Amino acid sequence: MRRVATLVARGVSPEDVFAAVTEEVGQLLPVTSAAMGRYDSDGMFTTVAAWSMGMPAFPLGGRWFPEGKNITTLVFETGRPALLDNFADASGSVGVTAREAGYRSAVGSPIIVEGRLWGVMTAASTAEQPLPAGTEARLANFTELVATAIANAESRAALARLADEQAALRRVATLVARGAPPIEIVAAVAEETGRLVSIDGTRILRYEADGTATMVAGWSRSVAVPAELEVGARLELEGESVSALVLRTGRPARIDSYANAAGPLSQPLQQAGVRSAVGVPIIVEGRLWGVMAAGSTKSDPLPPETELRLAEFTALVATAIANAESGAELMASRARIVAAADEVRKRIERDLHDGIQQRLISVGLTLRATQATVPAQLGQVQGALSRAAEGLASVSDELREISHGIHPAILSEGGLAPALKALCRRSAIPVELDLHAERRLPEPVEVATYYVVSEGLTNAAKHGHASMVTVELDTHDTIVRLAIGDDGIGGADPDQGSGLLGLRDRIEALGGTLEITSPAGEGTTLLIGIPLHDRSSAAPPEP
Repeated sequence: MRRVATLVARGVSPEDVFAAVTEEVGQLLPVTSAAMGRYDSDGMFTTVAAWSMGMPAFPLGGRWFPEGKNITTLVFETGRPALLDNFADASGSVGVTAREAGYRSAVGSPIIVEGRLWGVMTAASTAEQPLPAGTEARLANFTELVATAIANAESRAALARLADEQAALRRVATLVARGAPPIEIVAAVAEETGRLVSIDGTRILRYEADGTATMVAGWSRSVAVPAELEVGARLELEGESVSALVLRTGRPARIDSYANAAGPLSQPLQQAGVRSAVGVPIIVEGRLWGVMAAGSTKSDPLPPETELRLAEFTALVATAIANAESGAELMASRARIVAAADEVRKRIERDLHDGIQQRLISVGLTLRATQATVPAQLGQVQGALSRAAEGLASVSDELREISHGIHPAILSEGGLAPALKALCRRSAIPVELDLHAERRLPEPVEVATYYVVSEGLTNAAKHGHASMVTVELDTHDTIVRLAIGDDGIGGADPDQGSGLLGLRDRIEALGGTLEITSPAGEGTTLLIGIPLHDRSSAAPPEP
């Protein structure tokens, strides 16, 4: 007992304890053989340790079905110690094997781990006389140590599992907190979950409005994935599958055997060797967004706690999707506001040009024509008409400048390059312009770029007291890069209500970035990058 207790206290593996206990029992008691077995969840009995004076009747790793009359079945059915003094009428596969091995009597003591029947310790003899009284009690002393060793090992395993689970959750939560794209998060969740829960494959599906589902992420340990289950595949949710069950109920679902399952998903799952699966819903802000499914190729069904462990990860997926959708909705809203404002600017500029400006020009021409008909002796009248015509021309010029500030017609008609050149010509301070834009860009990008340059030139002259500004524009296949720098006093702060704050909103609404460097006394530099894809109708991103 002390030798076994020392092993238990040292925390050696349960397998080593099983072997040591079985050998100690065999050498201590007047028996021919001793064995230890575990009752499995599939109803079978597995030998985990064996000792015998000869060839063991129940070798290590052997599996048996507890039925008939024998020690293994008696302990399984009653949960109490059992004794057989005669194997003449023993039955069941275990009883027949024991009788053929020459057993005459045997005892068995249950191994109770934290209140549940875990297995049994048996000792058998081929001697004619039955085992002595008290053998069951002596055997029970050893099974108590075995139960302690198993409980300790399970506690250590549970603690290690919890630590691994928390580490995996922390890694995924870090991605969510960083605002990583949903595609990266769902892929990480699929892999982390698969490795953590010891399953053969995981799949994350998004439910579509037409009742189908799209495979958005997946991970497989070693199973060959059928084409129907590849990422990007569109699936019909009919028949029997955890994805279909979750869609119908909105609750976790499991299938413990796909042997007789029917439906379009069942065949590829069976081909992949999947025997059981669980599915957990992904709920995003109260609506059923999708499902995380986990499958196993093992003969035993997935453990009962699998759904709970998956749910911890689906909560993180839901948070990431909600964050992405909120961000996309905000960006789309900002884009719509900017587009609406630009449309209003264009309409005002058009109304000014086609309406008021044309009327002012017409009135000016009328004044000049009237001035030409006034007799020379009425010089005072001619002078008054001339001054009125000049004032009208001045008003027209000012209105033209205002019109250009609202939305320059040259930008719509000629594109970004001529619009920027005209803008720099009108600048109050010299501008060194370096353009690499040989093609028309999407209208929102051209408008944003124009107003960034316009605001940069105005700020450099009005607030920065600069004597020189440089503007560099490069257009690539996927992005526009703009740099504006001046030699002014610096100290620009967009958070203090300057026009740069509105420009940042405009640029970010297009998915771009605006970086401002403005140390005091060292001038101001604006670095802008705008992607060349249309974000004006941004929709929530999809993995």
